[in-house]
Amino acid sequence: MQAVVVSLNIPREEYLRVYQGAARSVLAWDSLGRKISFPVKVLQPFVSHEGVQGKFRLEFDEQNRFVAIKRLG
Repeated sequence: MQAVVVSLNIPREEYLRVYQGAARSVLAWDSLGRKISFPVKVLQPFVSHEGVQGKFRLEFDEQNRFVAIKRLG
């Protein structure tokens, strides 16, 4: 299993695109500078009135499929 750490700052207005059907994945860069794409729906538990902010640890299986997410700090 692989794990990556990403810092996200997605404003509320941008996250609302999920509900409008315009966004299905998030493109971010991990702490090592690698480009990471993952399903936007996994962020649902972390959405606040301001959007999604924070540092997250994402886990992927051997086929690079999303497994789990955890907010850090």
